[in-house]
Amino acid sequence: MSLEFQAVVKRSGADTLIYETSFALAATGFNMLLGETNAGKTTLIKMMAGLDRPTSGRILFKGEDVTKLPTQKRRISLVHQFFVNYGHMSVYDNIASPLRVARMRDADVKRRVGEAAELLRLEPFLRRRPGELSGGQQQRTALARAIVKDSELVLLDEPLANLDYKLREELREELPRLFAGRGAAVVYATSEPTEALMLGGHTATVSKGRVTQFGPTSDLYRSPDDLETARVFSDPPINVAPVVKRGHEIHLGNAAHWAAAGTIAGAPDGDYMVGVRPHFVTPVPHGDASAPLTGKVLITELSGSESTAHFEIADRAWVSHSHGIHPFRVGEEHDFHIDTTGCIYFHADGRRVMV
Repeated sequence: MSLEFQAVVKRSGADTLIYETSFALAATGFNMLLGETNAGKTTLIKMMAGLDRPTSGRILFKGEDVTKLPTQKRRISLVHQFFVNYGHMSVYDNIASPLRVARMRDADVKRRVGEAAELLRLEPFLRRRPGELSGGQQQRTALARAIVKDSELVLLDEPLANLDYKLREELREELPRLFAGRGAAVVYATSEPTEALMLGGHTATVSKGRVTQFGPTSDLYRSPDDLETARVFSDPPINVAPVVKRGHEIHLGNAAHWAAAGTIAGAPDGDYMVGVRPHFVTPVPHGDASAPLTGKVLITELSGSESTAHFEIADRAWVSHSHGIHPFRVGEEHDFHIDTTGCIYFHADGRRVMV
């Protein structure tokens, strides 16, 4: 165990920013904070960093109560999505600054700055000042400063959000290796489910000031405890609709029906909600687990070799996301198929059906 929230609440005036939250970060690997903008991720990170204090509750780090410990007394590194560098210093001096504060020998400073600059492709810019760099280069400078510092806790608040696509993809692959073996707990905030899945580790899903679930990232994705967690962990948005279980069948109104399988098979007959991620709704069938349905196409999107269609069925908007280029026509009816192995079922109160 590295960092633990114990019944932490954060209020600002009459507003509750973080409702009572208790969870412990994993001591190794990445800890992802996944949620939409304004969900509460940055507030959680500020409390971890000591920039904000909880209204109530405690924060422990390695078993020590650090709730009231100021930022300057914590061995942390913090990188925002909006890069923060010292404008009067060169890139070299920006990266070296935490090492010099720690009174490291010049030879060691030079070695560690060189290693970080090589990893983040900053070697040609070490003599420049941040104002002479592009936004991506400035953000890489901030990341390099976090990497060289001997921190016990590294906080990354959407650090790749302002980088170009190619560099963002490359750094996603590099980041786990950059922090591996450093003995630091790493917290990474993102609004992108794909990013959480790529970086792996553990994930806390955050929604409207609440941590809805925490655990291994792949487990949360495959088995969300509730509908809110499933919504947070789906991009494009998960399709949600009321269904009725009758005997051995699930009925989506008069639009579609399929065999009840998995946990729903043992549940009592009655009303439920089904969640189906868009990549389980495609224009081609899925064998025996396929449930056909027809919907009116509202919007189409093409991205490389993938097709997305927004369509209407049973008075609800659904999304299909599939490989290949498909001839969807806006305003026309089109056949789709649900891969029912990807269906997740919920009770009326949002809890996942677990029988």
